[in-house]
Amino acid sequence: MNTDNNIPATLPKLVILTGAGMSAESGIKTFRDSDGLWENYRIEDVCTPEALERNPEMVNQFYNERRKQLYEAQPNAGHWGLAELEKYFDMHIITQNIDDLHERAGSRRVLHLHGELKKVRSSRNPDAIYDLEGWELKPGTRCEDGSLMRPHVVFFGEAVPNIEPATELVREADILVIIGTSLAVYPAASLLHYASEGIPVFVIDPHIPREARRSGFYPIEKGASEGVAELKKILLEATQHE
Repeated sequence: MNTDNNIPATLPKLVILTGAGMSAESGIKTFRDSDGLWENYRIEDVCTPEALERNPEMVNQFYNERRKQLYEAQPNAGHWGLAELEKYFDMHIITQNIDDLHERAGSRRVLHLHGELKKVRSSRNPDAIYDLEGWELKPGTRCEDGSLMRPHVVFFGEAVPNIEPATELVREADILVIIGTSLAVYPAASLLHYASEGIPVFVIDPHIPREARRSGFYPIEKGASEGVAELKKILLEATQHE
């Protein structure tokens, strides 16, 4: 595959969009499996505002379990590989994941669309955000404003505050890379439509989404670790040949 003519000489901005498949090799279960369950929970019972109001204890327990799992997980080779690319590009990561594996691998510019698992916030004021020490948010913990603490996670039906800065990053991208996302969850899936016409778009996934099978897209049908290694080779060889 020859992409040399599509990649600009200065490579000012490389934008990466990552989804659940990015962290699957680290043992983080993907968002929705074929059984419709997420770690034995119905998503509707743990990831909606109604669920939080109806049964805050269950929601809290679910995210405590996810947090504990995250503390035991480690970045995989894909995370490390992306961090290394920062040496060569003005690179920005937009992630749908709520884990911190990109940051732990060394990536410095990470925009979280759906929140961050290791943070909590006021259930009354979405701007009152706190770092949580350890994996457990104890039931009934309250913020300074008297409201219950809740996970700093965007539930189904809630606004995605970071979608606008993400859109701007994609607009400015000279190269766009999509890793491990089905492109089926909105509004994140809409980001693809803001990429400038003619820029190279790489898609890394063992199962390339239908939306990404189009002219001008470069599919890499591999998991995150192998796929990022191939991407690095393509991009770095392209820059050396200019």
